[in-house]
Amino acid sequence: MDKKEYAIQKHKEWRGKIEVVPRAPITNMEELAVAYTPGVAEPCLLIAKDEELAYDYTRKGNLVAVITDGSAVLGLGDIGPSAGMPVMEGKCALFKSFADVDAFPLCVDTKDVDTLVRTIALISKSFGGINLEDIAAPRCFEVERRLKEVCDIPIFHDDQHGTAIVVGAALLNAVKVTKKKMGDLRVVINGAGAAGVAIGKQLIAMGFGNIIMCDINGIICEGDEGLNPGQEDISRISNRGHEHGKLADALKGADIFVGVSKPNLVTKEMVAGMKDGIVFAMANPVPEIMPDEAKAGGAVVVGTGRSDYPNQINNVLVFPGLFKGVLAVRARDITDGMKIAASHAIASVVSEEKLTPEFVIPTSFDKRVALVVANAVARQAVKEGINRVPYMEIK
Repeated sequence: MDKKEYAIQKHKEWRGKIEVVPRAPITNMEELAVAYTPGVAEPCLLIAKDEELAYDYTRKGNLVAVITDGSAVLGLGDIGPSAGMPVMEGKCALFKSFADVDAFPLCVDTKDVDTLVRTIALISKSFGGINLEDIAAPRCFEVERRLKEVCDIPIFHDDQHGTAIVVGAALLNAVKVTKKKMGDLRVVINGAGAAGVAIGKQLIAMGFGNIIMCDINGIICEGDEGLNPGQEDISRISNRGHEHGKLADALKGADIFVGVSKPNLVTKEMVAGMKDGIVFAMANPVPEIMPDEAKAGGAVVVGTGRSDYPNQINNVLVFPGLFKGVLAVRARDITDGMKIAASHAIASVVSEEKLTPEFVIPTSFDKRVALVVANAVARQAVKEGINRVPYMEIK
């Protein structure tokens, strides 16, 4: 049986990767009367007077909604909300497995921004945070922006910011390995969709250097026609020299390449034109350049999105711990400062002694990561004054 057949078999066997399990015992009439009527009326009345008490008397304080419209599921594209459900269930299972955060999948059958925003806003009172997932660009930019304006809980589009945070973490350590200087780096990002734009903004905020964004047409420059709102935003703060040209032109003399695009777009000759290159080719399952080819071109550090090569750049290092920290202090938002704190926290898990070109990012199953990220994010939320409760060390 090959891997695809095995995956189908297991999904049919599981009939879903999560389930609802009661926390309250209900085995006799007394327990029933406490957990449900008439006892349940008492917390209801308290919450009616003070809505914040929902965090104390319900699961809201540890519950995240994982929401998609099914328009950009993995590398499969617009396959619809029902077909996106296995991914949303899987994401919820990861939340629970890696950080003991409860999460619930919701697949919304609309591609209308107004309807999607209104739907999510209307159900948001049930949750402590919203994880947007697999919503196509450029619609995802507006959905997130508008939800942040109307909701009083954190809104996080993982395809954007989760990817950006983990890339930032891996690059912090890759720069140490190659002894490059922060602030002076030429960073080329190929793929100017949700992930690429977010990575660009994250790396600029972290002070890596000059970011050159590329899409299918080549280098993106401020003033170019046909840019979507997200690309217009990043064009104003990237490409300092207002360069034009193709990806190959952008890579000449580059220090870093980050790919969130399509397979086989980069050659070893292009890598050879870089300066002691750091290459994160993250198209999945086939990267922009295979690791052995990148190494043959002279790359010093190589990472992919795959688990069968060193330096897997995986969002599971981010979102479980990030939400654990956010929920612990009941943060109202997830800020740029919190994202940067998360990148530094992940990078810190790899000690100086363990740091090598083949090990610049923790493995997905490193149990230290979620707690380190959670505490870093929670402390930063308190520092910025967007917490509802004080910070206590998360254990």
